[in-house]
Amino acid sequence: MKYLSNRGHADRKQFCDILLEGLAPDGGLYLPEHYPQVDDAMLTRLRKAYHEQGYAELAFQILSLYIDDIPAADLKALCAKTYTAEVFGTGEIVPLRHLENSLWLEALSNGPTLAFKDMAMQLLGNLFEYELGRRGEQLNILGATSGDTGSAAEYAMRGKAGVRVFMTSPHGRMSAFQQAQMFSLQDENIHNIAIEGVFDDCQDIVKAVSNDHAFKHKYKIGTVNSINWARLLAQVVYYFAGYIQATETNDQKVSFTVPSGNFGNVCAGHVARMMGLPIAKLVVATNENDVLDEFFRTGVYRVRGSADTHETSSPSMDISKASNFERFVFDLLGRDGARTKALFGDALSKDGRFDLSQDPCFADAAAKYGFESGKSTHADRLATIRDNYQRHGVTIDTHTADGVKVALEHHQDPNVPMIVLETALPIKFAETIVEALGHAPERPAKFAGIEDLPKRVQVMPADVDLVKAYIERHCA
Repeated sequence: MKYLSNRGHADRKQFCDILLEGLAPDGGLYLPEHYPQVDDAMLTRLRKAYHEQGYAELAFQILSLYIDDIPAADLKALCAKTYTAEVFGTGEIVPLRHLENSLWLEALSNGPTLAFKDMAMQLLGNLFEYELGRRGEQLNILGATSGDTGSAAEYAMRGKAGVRVFMTSPHGRMSAFQQAQMFSLQDENIHNIAIEGVFDDCQDIVKAVSNDHAFKHKYKIGTVNSINWARLLAQVVYYFAGYIQATETNDQKVSFTVPSGNFGNVCAGHVARMMGLPIAKLVVATNENDVLDEFFRTGVYRVRGSADTHETSSPSMDISKASNFERFVFDLLGRDGARTKALFGDALSKDGRFDLSQDPCFADAAAKYGFESGKSTHADRLATIRDNYQRHGVTIDTHTADGVKVALEHHQDPNVPMIVLETALPIKFAETIVEALGHAPERPAKFAGIEDLPKRVQVMPADVDLVKAYIERHCA
């Protein structure tokens, strides 16, 4: 299996090369040359593997379709090391919980940092350590987080041999719990940089550093953001696990609703669907920062500036420039790298928008790729949290509430299960839970008093050169 840049660069690389690289040399994102196809017989084998051997075996079999430069025995051991009941709180790893009328929650937040990002990040940490050890190299990870990626990355990489983490986040724009999870870590290989700006400023810094090839090469810069294909690939697995749990036979279809800001989570669903997983609809749920909803409704992709990016009670989705979106657009455009580059490299930089509303590729996008979308507001979140608690005895976090609200609007066929991907445990957004329910959500014992712990964080302006200088000082 070889990987290509969605912006048309001529290079073709193997998995372990792009694992450590991040962005392609032309600023594009890596994708496989083709999506392996899962036919009925293979889906039956995957179903059997999950039921008889568990999530780690399912992960191994799916990852094996994309990774052929790690010996099978080693890859199997990495999956077994990652997906354990000790790490994820249950042997099922991603159990389904029934809400009502064939509407389900898929629990993705039982990992070390209580967010779905752990599902991929725990594997990524083990993959990095394995490959760096094999090469005798080191890696400096530069990332951007709007809340959950940062803590998931830091908990996965803390103490890992050969790895340093430099994580940027928008200063003062994460919940107190999210900040405490990251900033309280005292490990020497973990560096937190709070940027005076919004998440998109952080993401722009990461891309700018990644596009400085001399600096990237000298300091061996890699990434854990969902621009890294390995992370997105790991997320594909839980779509298969959700499907298998919700169905009994392979002729059944399911739909997924995915709270989405950076488009990585739902892009993994797109990959699963392109592989042949019987997915009817992929419903994108946004908050007030509705760039993605606007595109799927109108065909216009319009990036907002920092001043127009709303600060909301589902802050991990306060994103106006969805990095992973161009992976889907590449497929939408018939895998035309030159055109993808023209849209994302030129039109967005020049005009801050592009318009596919009159393009034939957009006209049949919903039918061909299954995408639908909707948005949710703060009032919707409060009402949904309250409703689920009162009627089902289930407390959900703010982002999952966005998903449930939008899922109910798009769940028309009771014969097709609708699975909402849970994104975090409610304790990460306790302030809004208190506003909705009048009491604080349950807090796992290991996080008692986390907000009061000493903090290690460097605040700095949104300046690429300052971030580079900080990396240089700490890599000396």
